[in-house]
Amino acid sequence: MIVRLGDKVEDTLTGFKGTVVSITDWLYGCRRIAIQAYGLDKDGKPFDYQVFDEPSLVIIKSIECPDKEATGGVRDIPSRRRDAR
Repeated sequence: MIVRLGDKVEDTLTGFKGTVVSITDWLYGCRRIAIQAYGLDKDGKPFDYQVFDEPSLVIIKSIECPDKEATGGVRDIPSRRRDAR
């Protein structure tokens, strides 16, 4: 299971549910996932995020990745061409 940005997840230890808003990979393989709870607080602001280890999460709903299309126009400037050296 690979958690991606935008996935809806739940922490199995605490039951905390929300959307993945940040992923941090640490030097020795620890992957920390920041989750923001659904909804707004009493002041109308989004809830603060909480951070969890990836192995304790289960994906509730995975995001759909749209097909990428080429953007932009003709690359007339040599320095901006992908094949320029």
